[in-house]
Amino acid sequence: MMTDAREHKGWYRPRGVPHFDTPERPQFVTFRLADSLPAEVAQARAGESSIPYRRRIEAALDAGVGACWLSRSECAEIVCAALQYGCGQTHDMQAFVVMPNHVHVLTVFRDGARLPDVVRSWKNYSARRINAILGREGALWQRDYFDRFIRDEAHFESVRAYIENNPVAAGLTAEATRWPFSSGH
Repeated sequence: MMTDAREHKGWYRPRGVPHFDTPERPQFVTFRLADSLPAEVAQARAGESSIPYRRRIEAALDAGVGACWLSRSECAEIVCAALQYGCGQTHDMQAFVVMPNHVHVLTVFRDGARLPDVVRSWKNYSARRINAILGREGALWQRDYFDRFIRDEAHFESVRAYIENNPVAAGLTAEATRWPFSSGH
């Protein structure tokens, strides 16, 4: 699962969603299962600013749409292991949560460990293992992911709190420390 050390891309737009790949800057990354959003929610963005759109996406994800394969502990544990792989080498994990149909990560990528390569390694490793457990084939994860660079300390703390409290906000647990698939546990 190790990635090749290559130059960081900075701002780039591979498929319509802009990404920012830079080392030593905290990044908030979200990726989701392929069936986690109804098409009308995922595609309905015309004329809408990014904040209301993101809130609708977050609400739909927290509603638990799709097969929610990550609600199975053996699947969530695979994702947790994938996220921890490379810690201290490719990235420094600050916070994470594995929800039933999506994953949030707050991490700092190391120099030479590019954002798209590390995210791809998390998704590829976990997809192979989860599909084997489930006896299924095909795409497990949505092809793209969402990332946002952290502007300052207040933004960092806000994102960390959001990630660790996401299971509470989604009604999955009464206390963040009780959700086993999170850095808040």
